[in-house]
Amino acid sequence: MSKRDYYDILGVAKSADADTIKKAYRKVAMQYHPDRNPGDKAAEDKFKEAAEAYEVLSDADKKARYDRYGHAGVDPNQGFGGRGGASMNMDDIFANFGDIFGDAGSPFEAFFGRSGSRSGARTGQQGNNLRIKVSMTLEEIATGVTKKIKVKKQLTCNSCNGSGAKDSKSISTCSGCNGSGYVRQIKNTFLGQMQTTTVCPRCNGTGQQVANNCSSCRGSGLEPGEETLEIQIPAGVEDNMQLSMRGKGNAGPSGGPAGDLIINIEQKPHQHFTRDGMNIHYDLYINFADAALGLQAEVPTLNSSVKIKIPSGTQSGKVFRLRSLGMPSVQSYEKGDQLVHVHIWTPKQLTSEEKNLLEKIRNMQNFKPNPGTEEKGFFDRMKEFFN
Repeated sequence: MSKRDYYDILGVAKSADADTIKKAYRKVAMQYHPDRNPGDKAAEDKFKEAAEAYEVLSDADKKARYDRYGHAGVDPNQGFGGRGGASMNMDDIFANFGDIFGDAGSPFEAFFGRSGSRSGARTGQQGNNLRIKVSMTLEEIATGVTKKIKVKKQLTCNSCNGSGAKDSKSISTCSGCNGSGYVRQIKNTFLGQMQTTTVCPRCNGTGQQVANNCSSCRGSGLEPGEETLEIQIPAGVEDNMQLSMRGKGNAGPSGGPAGDLIINIEQKPHQHFTRDGMNIHYDLYINFADAALGLQAEVPTLNSSVKIKIPSGTQSGKVFRLRSLGMPSVQSYEKGDQLVHVHIWTPKQLTSEEKNLLEKIRNMQNFKPNPGTEEKGFFDRMKEFFN
């Protein structure tokens, strides 16, 4: 079963800004919230579906990939970021987006509150995303590759296991929220009193206070370190494309979840080929005699080499298409072509013997330029080629 379009799920246009997307998500989430639809599996699925859509469209990098490549652009199974609805459970949704339901001015919390299973304190602040650059050859991009890379980043402190506390005795329940991680406020509005829920400012939502800090990390719960990661990069990625590995960025303070690792693809220049989307281009230089008489020319490809027939009378600028020898698509099983551009090589220096030979044939009838309708101009050839 194919996934629904994320914009359709939230009922917004592709040009919608971040605030519009957030409001649309809150509206849909409120409609299908489990507290409003107890025991309704269909409503729960739509609630999760809306969370998945919001997770992508609220993130600028993921939204850009989704706009360009569709669901494949945010599919973690293809090396891209995004949880995917199957891996998002209720705890994930409320941990990441629960504050949206409790925004100031929203009556949602006043009517529904928070389900018991989600009323506990949240973990610490999420860690920062980490960005790295991975350089790839065209050959690697054509097949996909797994790379092992050492990444320097913030790790969870080994001494305190991320708590930031000297020992367990140094940790106590937050007096501001009584360990819940949230505080409730009553506000008077023209509609009457509204109850809202916000993250406790005293403990930042952890529900705990630390009396004595860990001596190793000085209370941050973090320490500098290095991790070796295996990064699976799918075939067909492009220069400057960004991939994401969830939870592989810097660790979060006070035991919070790690950020993401953002991988920026850098395509290395190639000795023989230039790339244009899924097609690759190769310049084949032949001499005048080969162009006039024809030949079997050996042409390199990304995997090996092939022989192509150059007919007699081939003109400079002729393009031969080698089907399916180009680059694969990152989101389908399609492959591009290799385009071989023929160029007639004109020597810059000649011996006396060579000059004499060329002088003999210069004025012969068949060597006088006489282009017919089949010898089209450059722009006509290009127009015909791409139509």
